Amino acid sequence: MDDVSFTLAEGGSLGIVGESGSGKTTTARIIVGLERADSGQVRVHGRERAPARGAGRGHAQRLRRAREIQMVFQDPFLSLDPRVSVGAVLRETLRLHFPGADHARRTAELLDQVGLGAREAGALPRQLSGGQRQRVAIARALAVEPAVLVLDEAVAALDVSVQAQILNLLADIRAQTGIAYLFITHDLGVVRCVTDDVIVMRRGGVVESGRTARVLAEPQHPYTRLLLDSVPRPGWDPNRIAAARRAL
Repeated sequence: MDDVSFTLAEGGSLGIVGESGSGKTTTARIIVGLERADSGQVRVHGRERAPARGAGRGHAQRLRRAREIQMVFQDPFLSLDPRVSVGAVLRETLRLHFPGADHARRTAELLDQVGLGAREAGALPRQLSGGQRQRVAIARALAVEPAVLVLDEAVAALDVSVQAQILNLLADIRAQTGIAYLFITHDLGVVRCVTDDVIVMRRGGVVESGRTARVLAEPQHPYTRLLLDSVPRPGWDPNRIAAARRAL
């Protein structure tokens, strides 16, 4: 990655798009703290985000970092403990971040917020559908009341109808809470549906950025035009797209 810079407005929704290997997931992992950049800064509410590890990184500071930014991964089954029920997952998260609070009440509120109930609270991850598991992952992320939620291909593994349900759910949560979203995706339909702004990445750099409606309607960079032309539609010619990719 080289010279990647952007701003996510408070309560805003920003998409990062690009093909596999463009650097979008690496960007997300650096923002969350799973990877460490060689240089540069990540700021939340104007304050530089402290390193995840190192001298002086105590328990309280790690919890504060977690409350700044949370991440929802593509495969919720791999990010949930298969031995722990949904309710226990949420209660443990709340116990860590808000000791002494009414965890039972807050757990019920979180489940209701993502469209789940008491039956799902007692279930193990394997007893839930893919869409239900992703709702649990979203609830767990929301439990710490983060400023930013990073969604890394969070609906890519779901059926199309379930994708729509999750995207509508996320839109409702954003309207209710004012949380900011950072969507990492290759799906331009998702970007068009749920983001205000978008940046387009290629080979570790940003080639285009702006308001989502403008970028998708009037792309300025040849790579952005190629991404849009690559979406199958009536009359779509894969050979022409392959030739354009080679030329680029």
